[in-house]
Amino acid sequence: QVQLVEPGGGLVQAGGSLRLSCAASGSIFSRNAMGWFRQAPGKQRDLVAAITSGGTTNYADSVKGRFTIARDNAKNTVYLQMNSLKPEDTAVYYCNVLMWSATWRPRTEYWGQGTQVTVSS
Repeated sequence: QVQLVEPGGGLVQAGGSLRLSCAASGSIFSRNAMGWFRQAPGKQRDLVAAITSGGTTNYADSVKGRFTIARDNAKNTVYLQMNSLKPEDTAVYYCNVLMWSATWRPRTEYWGQGTQVTVSS
């Protein structure tokens, strides 16, 4: 079983930085791609950053150049460093295991509670 725990959210002013972390239990972590998603009120949950088991990264255009995803396979942990934060980055952030099916898709059975990130202007 995989459990995803995502501490590290909070309130920050525009232009500030936050680092999110996601610890995963279970042996699935090291051999799978991982991703960070976010969901703002009234909007769908979107993938913002992905990292393969080999370390290749991919970002949504909205966060490219500001966010960095990284992973530590020894700790079963994936990180999201968020810099130059904007009010439009305000959302609940979730991590998940990814599977490839024409595009990266989350393993819906593994959703955690997420962590709130609020960026004030």
